[in-house]
Amino acid sequence: MRETEAVTRPTADQIERLFVGSPPRHTRSEVSGRAGVSAELAQRIWRALGFATPADDTPAFTDADVEALRRVAALLDAEVIDEETVVRLARALGQTTARLAQWQAEIMIGTMLDRSEPPTDKELAGVLQTAGALLPDFERLLIHVWRAQLAAAGTRLLAITDMNAETLPGRLTLAVGFADLVSFTQVSRSLDEQGLAELVENFESKTSDVVAAHGARLVKTLGDEVLFTAPTAETAARIALELVDVIRDEGREVRVGLTYGPVLPVMGDVFGTTVNLAARLTAIARPCTVLVDQGMADGVAGSSGLTAQRIRRRPARGLGMIQPYVLRRS
Repeated sequence: MRETEAVTRPTADQIERLFVGSPPRHTRSEVSGRAGVSAELAQRIWRALGFATPADDTPAFTDADVEALRRVAALLDAEVIDEETVVRLARALGQTTARLAQWQAEIMIGTMLDRSEPPTDKELAGVLQTAGALLPDFERLLIHVWRAQLAAAGTRLLAITDMNAETLPGRLTLAVGFADLVSFTQVSRSLDEQGLAELVENFESKTSDVVAAHGARLVKTLGDEVLFTAPTAETAARIALELVDVIRDEGREVRVGLTYGPVLPVMGDVFGTTVNLAARLTAIARPCTVLVDQGMADGVAGSSGLTAQRIRRRPARGLGMIQPYVLRRS
């Protein structure tokens, strides 16, 4: 761009053209008709992806939208998957990519713009230009990482079924862990917005690194709390103890609750009594302490360098009296 050219603020059309490509030219009825799917299914998929439903006569869909729906129609015609599966997959894709896109946008803006000053038109144009330059490489990287994550998910499931021949795909036996930052509410009151964001991001990045290093899975983050799963009790135990050390080295304290038992996987999350009990154990754990249930205690028995010491029974909301154990290095 020549210095004499005026720099204008990027428009919504420019942003959409950069990331999507062709401009919207098809209405709701046109996109479903050209793709060969029912208008009802097209609308369900669009909503599942997380997008608002446009008016009937509004050209809101691109040629790429038509092509994507055609691929869906081909899968349905070949009876590879049914409509309900299509909608569920669309919802998984929409929710995951929405969070990914928002997260990446925040990283780019935070890196390139001064948070303390309103951005100028030139700065906003610079962000868009940089995003456009990075887009081709990131698109290839995204596909590569997605395939690698699919392979990892399949490998984890295979390992779980190998350990327990009776395990059903919809009902897994896993170790579940909650890790919670101690005194988060009190600490957050003493920080400004930037400091709070850095605290949360640092906590999430440290726990993510530890969980990944042990071949386990970080299920979700909740600001001051993370939920992870591991295929074995021993793996979860070593993750928990390392988390305590890593966070303590950062000048913070964490407490962890671990359980081992059946869980129900739904939409990438896990549910069930095993998960609830892990949360309750975290709530009653002392700072820099790991509390585990009977299943975990049995699971680490005989493991080198690990011991689980029984303590007094405690009441747990919704679960009655429970028997905790303190996990330590022996």
